[in-house]
Amino acid sequence: MDEAPRPTMAAAHARIAGVRPAAYARTRNALDGAVSGLSPYITHGFVSLADVLRGVAARHPLSVQHKFVFELGWRAYFRHVWDRHGDGILRSLRAGPLPDDAYAAEVPLDVREGRTGVPVVDEAVRVLYSTGLLHNHARMWLASYLVHLRKLHWRAGADWLYGHLLDGDLASNHLSWQWVAGTGSGKPYLFNADNVARYAPPHWHSPGTVIDASYLALDRLARQPAAWHGGEAAGPPLAEPQCTAEPPPELGASRPDASVVAGREVWLVHPWNLGDPPAGLSEGTLVVGILLDDFHRAWPWTERRWRFVGQRMAELAAVRWHGAADELAAALRQAASVRSVDEPHLAPWLPRLAACEPAPLLFPPVERDCSSFSQWWSRASHGLDSAEDLLAINGVPAC
Repeated sequence: MDEAPRPTMAAAHARIAGVRPAAYARTRNALDGAVSGLSPYITHGFVSLADVLRGVAARHPLSVQHKFVFELGWRAYFRHVWDRHGDGILRSLRAGPLPDDAYAAEVPLDVREGRTGVPVVDEAVRVLYSTGLLHNHARMWLASYLVHLRKLHWRAGADWLYGHLLDGDLASNHLSWQWVAGTGSGKPYLFNADNVARYAPPHWHSPGTVIDASYLALDRLARQPAAWHGGEAAGPPLAEPQCTAEPPPELGASRPDASVVAGREVWLVHPWNLGDPPAGLSEGTLVVGILLDDFHRAWPWTERRWRFVGQRMAELAAVRWHGAADELAAALRQAASVRSVDEPHLAPWLPRLAACEPAPLLFPPVERDCSSFSQWWSRASHGLDSAEDLLAINGVPAC
């Protein structure tokens, strides 16, 4: 991406306007390809998948089978799996190449310091730390290296990566790691130095390293319990950004105060509901932002992500609370009504706080539990020809 994401609706809409679907389809696998840069805005609810497709289709007529629509489908599919399995997505969905107990539980220090001596791995970690973002192909390379060569359990790697991502989504992140590990797809994802040379800039290339091997040789390594123990890179170790469960004080979140909401109608915004409030809110509705301790004790964030979320939340809500679900629920009980948008990241707590409206859909619900993307896609796109057809299913105007 050409610049750091700014936490504004204007920036989100500029990203949508800048999507070039033909170039995206042709170059998206390359680290310098025409990717959209929309993932932080989708993850945090600035825009929905329907908003994205509507904005792109208004400028570029698209078939439902276009690669850009297909990739939006992957995000919807991961939510489908999360809806069916709940916290089960945090455990192996099927057997991988080795038993779960054959894998380590801690990310190796040389990986965390960007000192493995494998340029593609060390560059991926450097970019992750410096931007909070990482091209999808680089995420897959990093995951594959860690799981299949260093024998790190996919869950440990997924948790570590999630903590550093600006766009981290538990469904997309953890199920992608399962897909790489072979516990989500039934087949491990492998890559080699030739693949890196095809899609990455020269300073990522890794000839003469452990990944400079055939796919057959790498597959054998993936199925052996012995771990490759890493090399040694020149230069100082990378400083890993700290992840914390506490938002920075300067974001201005206070403890819940029932007197502020007493007798008021409240629209609740949370880190995955940072779009503009619905147009139909009654006059005098108080917008309140919440940062939930219960979630962040389990899933801490970097300061970069806290600031991205916090800046947008401050734009939406003059009242912003940080506290445990019990504290928030006790304060919000004094309101006349509390509404919000449903969100699986907050599923154990949000229904106690607000009457939740469903998040907007793009693809039609698929009732059958689909164990593969291809199964889900064939049902979700059945009978549809164009992006306009897809948008019309849920009553979303095409432009």
